[in-house]
Amino acid sequence: MRTHSTRPHPTRSLNRTHSTHPTPAKRHHSTRNATALLATITAAIAILTTLTTTASANPIATPTSSTAPTPRCPESALTIKASIPTPQHPDILRISATNRTTKPCVIDRIPTVTFGDLDGAAEPDPPTESAPYRLAPGSTAYATARTVTGRPTPSARTVDFVTVAADPSHHGRRFDATAIGAPPTGIRVWSPTTTWWRPTPT
Repeated sequence: MRTHSTRPHPTRSLNRTHSTHPTPAKRHHSTRNATALLATITAAIAILTTLTTTASANPIATPTSSTAPTPRCPESALTIKASIPTPQHPDILRISATNRTTKPCVIDRIPTVTFGDLDGAAEPDPPTESAPYRLAPGSTAYATARTVTGRPTPSARTVDFVTVAADPSHHGRRFDATAIGAPPTGIRVWSPTTTWWRPTPT
């Protein structure tokens, strides 16, 4: 009895050997999973390579014409007009600027109106800062200048011509007083103002 109890049990020894060595079925299952994973990775790399090559061969086009800034109107492309339409109101001057080209361009939204050899130009009414004003091909911008505002003092001046420019970078077009309908005595000037350019006359 004592000798039989010290001899290892055949079943226990077999169980230990079975638990430490995987069966052929398990080894086959592990190999199949590894093969499937490798195939998936290879397919993903192939797709990524194709997308990268396509993107490089066909870059996304960036719009240029729609985002490019509209150029300044050259002075030679504009027709500038000025007149005093109502003799009863010789201090009201109607002016306009027309884009004669086939392309849009911009001018300053404040007309530059100067009087004779006097310093300074008509102030914008309402007050504003310079900013672009777009002129479509063939379109016209209109403005009204007042040569006299407020209550003129005896120091009010009289000039025999007025100069109108659509942009401060332009030389402007000169209009003699008699040519635009001013009184024979000339154009009276005191604290002159001008509206902004606008698409319709008023």
